[in-house]
Amino acid sequence: MAVGVFDSGLGGLTVLDAVQKRLPEVPFVYFADSAHAPYGVRDADDIYNLTTAAVSRLWDEGCDLVILACNTASAAALRRMQESWIPTNKRVLGVFVPLIEALTERKWGDNSPPREVAVKHVALFATPATVASRAFQRELAFRAIGVDVEAQACGGVVDAIEEGDMILAEALVRSHVDALKRKMPNPEAAILGCTHYPIMQETFQDALGADVAVYSQANLVAASLADYLARHPGMIGPGTQTKFLTTGNPTKVSGGATRFLKRQITFEQA
Repeated sequence: MAVGVFDSGLGGLTVLDAVQKRLPEVPFVYFADSAHAPYGVRDADDIYNLTTAAVSRLWDEGCDLVILACNTASAAALRRMQESWIPTNKRVLGVFVPLIEALTERKWGDNSPPREVAVKHVALFATPATVASRAFQRELAFRAIGVDVEAQACGGVVDAIEEGDMILAEALVRSHVDALKRKMPNPEAAILGCTHYPIMQETFQDALGADVAVYSQANLVAASLADYLARHPGMIGPGTQTKFLTTGNPTKVSGGATRFLKRQITFEQA
């Protein structure tokens, strides 16, 4: 009954933590492609090839349903995977959908014309690859009109978080927020468009100001997954064990994950 959760590194653990709390009876297999992290500086073909290899590995673990808990993979690879690669008996879901549903207050399957929404000025903080893909803006435009999105590529933040250098991560976040505010002085909402960034949510909120609504993905994805599984119970795969896999050094990744979630996490070699 396992469900796969994939990320280039540790950021997807924010999503895993939320879905485990929401669905404690479901075993999850987490795959961190730590040997190739971060994805945010790679080109689209590279991201596609790495993501499909990781998803295939999770299918081998009995996970017929895989969550791409990585915005870069969701932005740069998911559509191509859905169009030409994923077999009919498997599902791969990204992390953009629940976020856009929350922002636009309409379900993904609502195919009515785009309409105005309450929020007009949105700041998007994401990796360089996610920003370059313009996937968030494209999906938002299908559902909402009149929304001004200003994107800020947050170079270095993922690396700092992966290395556990939270002082550097905080300094980088504040620098990127300053850069965004020079382009959009008064955002109404901010999207943390990388699953690493919830670790720095308080810093983002402080730098942006209390009047800016900050959208983080973990709880939104957990609620969306619970709803999806209720409607598609057959998509829970045959796997039975919760486990953590990495392409990197399992000892190092386990230490980072334990710091990340503040509970003991032990990775195995993928």
